[in-house]
Amino acid sequence: MAKKDLKTEFPSVLDRAYKESKRHTKVADIMSTNVITTAAGTTMEEAAKIMGKKHIGSLLVEQYGAPVAIVTERDLLTKVLAENMSLAGTPVERVMSYPLIKVCPTMEIRDAARTMIQRRGRLAVFECGNLVGIITASDFIRSLPEAPETNLCVDDFMTRKVVTVDRNETIAIVAEIMGRDRIGSVLVNLTKGVQGIFTERDLLSAFLAGEMPLDVEVGEVASSPLVTAPAGISIHEAAHVMASRHIRRLPLLRKGRLTGIITARDLVEGYAK
Repeated sequence: MAKKDLKTEFPSVLDRAYKESKRHTKVADIMSTNVITTAAGTTMEEAAKIMGKKHIGSLLVEQYGAPVAIVTERDLLTKVLAENMSLAGTPVERVMSYPLIKVCPTMEIRDAARTMIQRRGRLAVFECGNLVGIITASDFIRSLPEAPETNLCVDDFMTRKVVTVDRNETIAIVAEIMGRDRIGSVLVNLTKGVQGIFTERDLLSAFLAGEMPLDVEVGEVASSPLVTAPAGISIHEAAHVMASRHIRRLPLLRKGRLTGIITARDLVEGYAK
């Protein structure tokens, strides 16, 4: 008699056990260990270039040899570009966020998600006083467990007001809009019925790190075709789409019409409820 496969014989039991184990995933299991740091006196121009070249959205800031604060791509948008401040003339310490939000590697990720949403920032992971990693919203969605919480509907957490710009707007104007409205992306009207997306990461990677001029029209560099999903899907389904397509923002459609947008941070908020 052939030996029976346990998963075939008892699928529901094994699936439940697997999902239950995933619910107890620890911070150490999902954190990024390659943490890039900079000095407090570094200019925002140089910080932007580092983030752009490394394709990351933040740098931990060191003073006296220890990490004490964080500077992010959102700081660049809202505190520098939106305020018409000079990138070259603004030191990191002027716009960085202090103190760091610290968690330990053994914390369960749902507790970490709640900390991220309550404290409104990325999490620095410390063990015995030493920096060992960092957790962003993207780290969460790559490992979002198949727990009951992730069956919540994205409609309850999406942003319904989606900012759209014409393809002829310059990157400088678009960056100002994103910084003023404190948003990480805009949809771009390319041609009739076709849209693209431009994000703060695009701004960092192509323009500030790649030193392309900000008078380029956004339609020339917007990402297209647009990756979308139907409204009404679960948090877990949205996380799967975003992780598999390596995106952090997902426009949602209902009957072919744009109804909102969900971000990686929105998914973390849903999971943390």
